[in-house]
Amino acid sequence: MTEITLLDGSIGQELVKRSGDRATPLWSTRVMIDNPELVGEVHADYFRRGATIATTNTYAVHRSRLVRVGMEDQVSALIDTALAQAERARADAPGGRVAGSLGPLLASYRPDLNPDPEEAAGKYRELVDLMAPRVDLFLIETVSSVQEAEGALRGTQGCGKPVWLALTVMDDDGTRLRSGEPLADVAPLVDRFGPEAVLINCSRPEAIPAALDILAALGRPFGAYANGFTRISEAFLKDAPTVDALEQRQDLGPEAYADHAMGWVAQGATIVGGCCEVGPDHISELAGRLRAAGHRIV
Repeated sequence: MTEITLLDGSIGQELVKRSGDRATPLWSTRVMIDNPELVGEVHADYFRRGATIATTNTYAVHRSRLVRVGMEDQVSALIDTALAQAERARADAPGGRVAGSLGPLLASYRPDLNPDPEEAAGKYRELVDLMAPRVDLFLIETVSSVQEAEGALRGTQGCGKPVWLALTVMDDDGTRLRSGEPLADVAPLVDRFGPEAVLINCSRPEAIPAALDILAALGRPFGAYANGFTRISEAFLKDAPTVDALEQRQDLGPEAYADHAMGWVAQGATIVGGCCEVGPDHISELAGRLRAAGHRIV
């Protein structure tokens, strides 16, 4: 029997679906203004399905993103709302934890936009200071390059909470980051900054096994949470994209996704969950499969 941490699934995508609103570059951030209770409902649903982590709806809450729509002065209020909703769900989930999500500063899958690590660290530090008293850990998500990893890790250094680093790899080559750099090139940063876990996220599930072989050599707990997109389209790599530019796979239902995730566990992964287009039904199926295999979800 192995102790497995079961993350939740998609937050932003799930909120867009449940709100019924048209997708915009703000993604799920607008929901926290118009319908904040919906955020708490999504977190609570994942806890009910077996997840033990609520990932805050803060992935895109960055001044550098909000400035485009004149909302950069609302960072603190948006983070407070996101934290409050995660805390509300956690209150009814014994043993549940809240992970403070830290997404890319400018855009996902865009290593070409990487700011200088020192500059990036300061921007992350502002968010970390706002969230640290109220989260159980920090989850740096969808890191596309070594430089992007350095900025985020610098920004979380000394925060007093566990830090998990989640990297995203190429759709057709799990041994390389989206930047094209070898995934193994993150090893010196992992040694230097000491995140407590290293993960792969927002990548095709088929690319993850090769990536996990590399993470296993880093000497830390590792795992993965994949997306359910057919691919990352060229349209999504433009400025201020929306999720309309991405297509959901039709061959990755709960059972198929659980097949992939159980394979990752067989490779030694102790942290699994889902990313974009992986919803509550997927997490429920995965929880059942983990228990049936004799694992303990923690």
